[in-house]
Amino acid sequence: MSDTYGFDTLQIHAGAQPDPATGARQTPIYQTTGYVFRDADHAAALFNLQEVGFIYSRLTNPTVAVLQDRIATLEGGAGAVCCSSGHAAQIMALFPLMGPGKNIVASTRAYGGTLTQFSQTITRFGWSATFVDFDDLDAVKAAIDDDTRAIFCESIANPGGYVTDLPAIAKIADGAGIPLIVDNTSATPYLCNPIEHGATLVVHSMTKYLTGNGTVTGGAVIDSGKFDWSASDKFPSLSQPEPAYHGLNFHETFGPLAFTFHGIAIGLRDLGMTLNPQAAHYTLMGIETLSLRMERHVSNARKVAEWLENDDRIEMVTYAGLPSSPYAERAQTICPRGAGALFTVSVKGGYDACVKLVESLKLFSHVANLGDTRSLVIHSASTTHRQLSEQDQIAAGAAPEVVRLSIGIEDPIDLIADLDQALAIATS
Repeated sequence: MSDTYGFDTLQIHAGAQPDPATGARQTPIYQTTGYVFRDADHAAALFNLQEVGFIYSRLTNPTVAVLQDRIATLEGGAGAVCCSSGHAAQIMALFPLMGPGKNIVASTRAYGGTLTQFSQTITRFGWSATFVDFDDLDAVKAAIDDDTRAIFCESIANPGGYVTDLPAIAKIADGAGIPLIVDNTSATPYLCNPIEHGATLVVHSMTKYLTGNGTVTGGAVIDSGKFDWSASDKFPSLSQPEPAYHGLNFHETFGPLAFTFHGIAIGLRDLGMTLNPQAAHYTLMGIETLSLRMERHVSNARKVAEWLENDDRIEMVTYAGLPSSPYAERAQTICPRGAGALFTVSVKGGYDACVKLVESLKLFSHVANLGDTRSLVIHSASTTHRQLSEQDQIAAGAAPEVVRLSIGIEDPIDLIADLDQALAIATS
């Protein structure tokens, strides 16, 4: 579909056509494992990557294919690969780039699970990560060495809602000849377009705002199609002959779609992080209302954050949509439609007051998720970031005295009233 259409149109129509077999207007759930080949030559062409089509649902599925096309269109990418979760998407993004002894440079301001995945789990592959405060551009540059293969950050960082200076980080990545990977989960393509700001790859936990209703997990990797994988010898998986496909060179053969084809033909084939078609269907339905929901999320977040900032029981609010935020000016450039709906608040009374606040809220749900239509709350230091030292919690924006709020689309008056009564209990 032409990307000259507006976002509101593309979020409904991109990638989808009426079902050719039945005329069904909504994308069907193709709940099937395999697909019948026309003949032996057709099967061979598919397995040799000489023809695009459906082989086996670990690799490709018609429902998932529509979702991949839609999210790639909304992000302005050349292609996308969908997978089973946001964490799976991060491994899928790194897999073609990395090798034993190679490293990434990652922001300290990130989801606690991401910090654990990068500091602990990827070391089992022989990979490593160096964590840096991305507001210190000199530190980012200094952390890059000959074995660095990517830079990783979040557009709007979880949990604090900090906004990353994407053009500045992209410039550093370009200078080093390595890709910039941006997690755009908290912003969504409606609020932020990392590719326009220089990102090479964009990852999502589609579990959050894209689906929007807390029903399924899913992840996506979107390729800008703009990186020259053959400019150096750093990325042999993409620029050198692939033994599993009789010496096929992905970049030479597929050009801007090299990373996407590799993600399906090698990543999904061998890692098996498959997105099931029913989850893809739920996410497609969620994306149809993405812009409407994000407008309400942002409007509510601004009202709630303003109220909290003026409340004597609150020490600090980190919402970048507040004029007082040090990220307010940057947010207007990186996220011109709004600074999202995720932020933290420091509660007077510290750790104990935070726990009481969480336990006293009635409308907010205490869950380990964000981006739901429902407003959510969590005390990151005792949950999502509890595996970190207190120093690392503070660096990540998850200090012991803060709670994370994910503002939903309810009536903001009701949300404020719920916070008011819970703060009264927490700080009494």
